[in-house]
This record gives sequence, C-alpha cells and structure tokens, in this order.
Amino acid sequence: MRLVLIVAVIFLAGCSRVNIDDYRNTSPQLDLRTFFDGPLMAYGVLQDRSGKVTRRFEATIDASWNGEQGTLVEHFIYDDGEEQDRVWQLTHLGNGRYTGGAGDVIGSASGQISGAAFNWEYNLEVPYKDGSIVVSLDDWLFLIDENHLINRTVLRKFGFRVGELSLVIEKE
Repeated sequence: MRLVLIVAVIFLAGCSRVNIDDYRNTSPQLDLRTFFDGPLMAYGVLQDRSGKVTRRFEATIDASWNGEQGTLVEHFIYDDGEEQDRVWQLTHLGNGRYTGGAGDVIGSASGQISGAAFNWEYNLEVPYKDGSIVVSLDDWLFLIDENHLINRTVLRKFGFRVGELSLVIEKE
C-alpha cells in the first residue's frame, strides 16, 4: 500500500506541471527576436537542490538576428573567477515556436512563446567534479517590460530536481 501511495504522489506531481498556454493572455507580448537584439546584461544565481545559492554570476549577451536565424553570444563570469562562453544558434519556426542549440546542448532545444512567457526544454552537459554530467533543463523566461526579462530554470537528473537557476536579463 505504501508503494502505491508513493507512486501516486510522484505521478500527480508530474501531472501538475505548468502549461505554456496558461500565459496566453499575459502582457507585454514576448518576441525573442525583439528582446534578444543587441547587447544585454544578465545577473543570476545557481542554487542546489536544497535551495542554497552555490554560485553567483554576471553575463554579457550579444544578440543578433538575420531573418529567422538568431545568434546569442554569452560570456559568463562567476563569483569564483571562472569564465564560460556559450554561443546559441536559434531558429524562429513561426507561431512563437523556436529551436536552438549550443556547443554544450545535447540534441536541440525546443520551445514556445505564449503571451509574456517562453518555455523551452533541453539537455545540457555541465562540468561536474572531474568530468561532466547531462542535466535536463525546464527553462522559463518572463518578459517584465521592454528592457527586463526574468529567467527561471529547473535542472533535473533522472527526473529529480538537482538545482535551479534564476537570473534577470536587461537590455543595455
């Protein structure tokens, strides 16, 4: 009986996921091609599964579009002095749908905009101890106004939450 109860709780928790359509009537309307165009700054924290902040960072983002193809060049500087670069290649598929990839993204990211929100999911290879691991990201972006966006990401391994990333992105 206890096993059935545990399985039911896990199943129901999985079913209670927020849906991108829940944001259909929110504003301002997010357009990645408009917000991610030109220089941006980001400030964020990474938390472990208990909620403890393990890293803080700043990042510069140089974003540009050529038609439906976008490039985001990100440069991160962490509080311990480590620096990291990531270059995203994005494709706008129409109707608020996007795909994308970067050197440490396994496969491709795919997502959808609805109202002021954008949600995309992907797998990311991250450094861990003397090697690396692959984590699944559930990445949410919320447009606050034309110059500010909040990004909240849950990182999972084997379906379990292992961390969370929170950042604010602002246009310069």
